[in-house]
Amino acid sequence: MILDLHTHSIKSDDGRAKVENYCKWIRKKELDLDGFVLTEHRQFDAESDYTALGDQYDLVILKASEVETDYGHVLLFGVNEALVREFDFARVDNPLPMVLEAAERHGAFAAPCHPGRKNVGLFAHYETKGSVPEVHTVEILNGGSIPGEDERSVEQARRHGYRGFGGSDSHIVSRIGYRATRFAADLGTIDELVQALRSGEFEAVSLVGDEYQMISEEEEGVPT
Repeated sequence: MILDLHTHSIKSDDGRAKVENYCKWIRKKELDLDGFVLTEHRQFDAESDYTALGDQYDLVILKASEVETDYGHVLLFGVNEALVREFDFARVDNPLPMVLEAAERHGAFAAPCHPGRKNVGLFAHYETKGSVPEVHTVEILNGGSIPGEDERSVEQARRHGYRGFGGSDSHIVSRIGYRATRFAADLGTIDELVQALRSGEFEAVSLVGDEYQMISEEEEGVPT
């Protein structure tokens, strides 16, 4: 099963894509995607219900969050009311160890995204502040990366022994699916996604036409 784990809709302040248009694009272009996760910036969209759209287009549509920390941006999967009460999702300087610990305590899964990016990426902060022991998984493939960023993510993730997943980081409809994650199991709920991420049974993939390339430990770079 292949899911795009990092997408933004018009619910995000810089998002320009409607969720239904994502669905239409996936079907029109016959993308090799089984679904996607909406990771809206600095919030959790508890109100929107995309069940009907998912049924209509036969896609899994899940909701998560992208929050900001003193070590860069982090994706939160499995957000619940208790986690929302733990810290202010709207802040841009949440302490990363606190976010990771809170997510773990409340049954969620937290992982830094686009870690190879300047300023908002985890590894840029590692250079000046050192590593964070609680980190175990990062987004190694990001559809919005410029040349060199994903390569850095892959290299540093291997150096630190981190697992890696992929997401498009799409803000417009035509970018969805550029990067994604292939899971060994079929997933239909956010709880199942969290369990699959914890299991480590997934691969970051780069979608190229109707095919995908898996990033394995034997490969030295990121496919283009």
